[in-house]
Amino acid sequence: MEHYVRISLETHLFFARIMKEHALFLQAGFVKKDEEWIRRADYFRRQFEELLRDTVQMSNRMVSESFLNSGEMVTRYTMDAEAKTNDLSGIPIDRRITANQMHMECGLNYKADREDVRIIHKLNERAVWLLNGLIEFKERLLCEVKECRMFTANYPLLIEHITREAKLYREIIEGMMKNQKVCFHQLQHQEEFWNCIMMEHALFIRGLLDPCEGELINMADDFARDFHELIEEARKKECRMHEARKADCCEKDVCAWDEAAFTKKTLKKTCELRDFKATGTEGILNCQIKSIILPLLTDHVLREANHYIRILEHGYMWQEA
Repeated sequence: MEHYVRISLETHLFFARIMKEHALFLQAGFVKKDEEWIRRADYFRRQFEELLRDTVQMSNRMVSESFLNSGEMVTRYTMDAEAKTNDLSGIPIDRRITANQMHMECGLNYKADREDVRIIHKLNERAVWLLNGLIEFKERLLCEVKECRMFTANYPLLIEHITREAKLYREIIEGMMKNQKVCFHQLQHQEEFWNCIMMEHALFIRGLLDPCEGELINMADDFARDFHELIEEARKKECRMHEARKADCCEKDVCAWDEAAFTKKTLKKTCELRDFKATGTEGILNCQIKSIILPLLTDHVLREANHYIRILEHGYMWQEA
């Protein structure tokens, strides 16, 4: 029971914030004539902000130390990024949630009871219901943009990107509600998903930087290329592993060794990208980088890199170090 409660809370503490920021980025990218789309994006922003607020209120001393230390929930830049984005966009952000998250403590001796499980199950059902609506909203938006019936400042690939993240969030929650344990993802599946996300982050950063920021653009290009190569290597690795299943144990052991080596290489590259994002976040906040990037977007992608690093370091079972 403790595992189900803890993993549910950690998932919402990370992903509910991500979803409310997705809605904010969409809301900020619409033009004035699309008032109904703005209103709907604002609705989802407020709903996921409320979900996050409620999760924070019940999470203190109920989550793991590795989660609190990972930087995936908040970073040292989050408060300033929210304040600056609030000022620039005029979209309200409740920074008290962030302040409360920054003061959370881990739960070393937490014991769940049936009432805790019941409350968490209701929270999970609420999240899935919201995600169903948000995913449908994003898919309709993508269709409108692709059919050239609508303008938005957000790339079509970005809309597709954030839709995939919402679907992953829903898949995780539905898996836990069915089994009350984390048994729905293998590390290999996570690497495939998040390597693609990291590659696209680099592409988005490149496309949102001012053309005069040549050095940063080149660095973003290099990261996009690196993660594309990891994706291609993983696909070839999967083919080798498929063939190894037909071979003897020795061949399978070689593939297992390759898996560990590949994860180590992926972790190294993700840490490098994380550092690039952190430097970029500082530069955006200090007005030292020319771009059309909202400050909260840089902190957003930094937190996602931190999330992926924890997956690579601890596995998707969220075990302690």
